[in-house]
Amino acid sequence: MTKLKTWIAAARLRTLPLSVAGILMGTALAIQRGFFDADIFILALLTTLGLQILSNFANDYGDGIKGTDNHERVGPMRALQSGIITHQEMKIGMIITSVITLIFAIALIYAAFGKDNFLFSLIFFLLGISALAASIKYTVGKSAYGYRGLGDLFVFLFFGLLSVIGSYILYTEAFWFPSVLQAISIGLLSTAVLNLNNMRDRISDKNAGKNTLVVKLGAKRAKNYHYSLIVIAAISALVYIVLVQNWWLTISLLAFIPLFIHLKKVSKTKDPATLDPELKKVAISTFLYAVLFLIISTLAGGI
Repeated sequence: MTKLKTWIAAARLRTLPLSVAGILMGTALAIQRGFFDADIFILALLTTLGLQILSNFANDYGDGIKGTDNHERVGPMRALQSGIITHQEMKIGMIITSVITLIFAIALIYAAFGKDNFLFSLIFFLLGISALAASIKYTVGKSAYGYRGLGDLFVFLFFGLLSVIGSYILYTEAFWFPSVLQAISIGLLSTAVLNLNNMRDRISDKNAGKNTLVVKLGAKRAKNYHYSLIVIAAISALVYIVLVQNWWLTISLLAFIPLFIHLKKVSKTKDPATLDPELKKVAISTFLYAVLFLIISTLAGGI
């Protein structure tokens, strides 16, 4: 594999659709309320993609230098593990990605709030810095929170609450309580992807000292936790539709059908290695849910 292909692989393109699901959902909610701005939409997508790629690079770097990515790992070989990209090169890649993402974030804040709303600008700038730090600290450093079972919480906060509610506020400059329900749905589904990844890697993570929530819970309770994430996400999505009484949005719930089929597969799985294909199914279903919600919100009008 060439170095360019290795960098592309390290960016983990299959994770990118999931990362923008929150932005699509927040945009859909804003459209329902009569708000949209193309500049905000594009810059929000670019910022989120930058954060996801940075997180993927940092994950590769952190697990690589800690020795977590080894012969026991089930998933595809990582960049540092392959030896094609060095530790120093990955660190430089992380710095460049951080700078580019920060530029996108600043441009996004300016597009949303201009010079008039200093308080919102300051809050979102601090949130942007926090998101950059969280992307790196998942596996990098002695206090990496991914090694202490806190990855699920951070994914829920940043991919769910911050992504959905934050993008909604970027358009509207206001908080709307029903948006929390959709933020919970996207956050829990995103957490389910991480949980599935950690279920797959439970044995190798445990042996490497990476104490993910799955390692702490054990295989059986991790499955029950996984069921809860997806079921509660579906309930939260349904409650939103009932609350706003926009029944056209019920069509978006079709995206949960493959997720419930997926749960049946998980319940029967005994070999963690067979869970790897399920990662893509959950990620694509989450993205599909957000896309359907956005399309219906655009076509059906406001509430």
